[in-house]
Amino acid sequence: MKALLARLNVDPYVLLLLLMVALATFLPARGLWADIAGGATDAGIVLLFFLHGARLSRQAVVDGARNWRLHLAVAAMTFAVFPTLGLGIAALPGIDPALGIGILFLSLLPSTVQSSIAFTAMAKGNVAGAVCSAAFSNLAGIVVTPLLVALLISEKTGGISSDAVLTIALQLLLPFLTGHLLRPWIGGWVIRQKRLVTLVDRGSILLVVYTAFGAAVVEGLWRRVSPMDVGVIALVSAVLLAAVLIFSAMLGRWLGFDRADRIVLQFCGSKKSLATGVPMAGVLFPAAQVGAVILPLMLFHQIQLMVCAVLARRYGENAPDDEVAAS
Repeated sequence: MKALLARLNVDPYVLLLLLMVALATFLPARGLWADIAGGATDAGIVLLFFLHGARLSRQAVVDGARNWRLHLAVAAMTFAVFPTLGLGIAALPGIDPALGIGILFLSLLPSTVQSSIAFTAMAKGNVAGAVCSAAFSNLAGIVVTPLLVALLISEKTGGISSDAVLTIALQLLLPFLTGHLLRPWIGGWVIRQKRLVTLVDRGSILLVVYTAFGAAVVEGLWRRVSPMDVGVIALVSAVLLAAVLIFSAMLGRWLGFDRADRIVLQFCGSKKSLATGVPMAGVLFPAAQVGAVILPLMLFHQIQLMVCAVLARRYGENAPDDEVAAS
């Protein structure tokens, strides 16, 4: 089974996400169980951002800041080009307004960390640059994404309340900063606990997906979203990914980046983080709306993994001999 999934470039974790959607569809959390699941989800998100803060190396931030042209280019792709495309797609006729908001929301998210670095390494690119660009993107996204949501989506959702701002500060930013400040004492231990970090990372997202889709199902999500809508979102996600991959490749050449940095720009600039996006959606949107909002993100996540895995493998096979020897 694992060999088949690997051959198809299907992440087993995506299957778990789909299982959570199915579970929420047929057994959504209600009453007391909804309160318990919601509390567990909030605790998981707090722990997730705390651990991310503890893992971030200050030296990596300092060292990575030197390649500022690359990091600015990745940031421009992530927080300028992507949102522009998202705005255009969300305004297309025939797209359900709630799903349109979901497409726009995914375009405002920061880049991934793990997959961006992994694909850059596979493609024989600048791995150190990918580490710094992805880390900077995620750090900036804690602040930039909610601001962009307030600027570009608030009119459609009734605005971001002061309670939402406080929740972002207490549930996302404060744990992250606390973990980073405690890094001199706990950073080494956290880095060694890879299984624990992975469990918290993926487990918290699974909880958010279950609670979010459960709340949306209770409010009639699948009465509003048809299989045709899901197909349209998948097609739009594929087109969106193709557009940013092509544009980032062109931008890298126009800026005069070498091959290794062009690979960083393409992979870091084309990704959107499920790990950051799902918890943020739970904070920024009403519970009944979150399921529809994160559906485009979940589809885009799997498509980006499959496409970029093929692209990275091709880059790696065609890498110059000196770069292969150095990797």
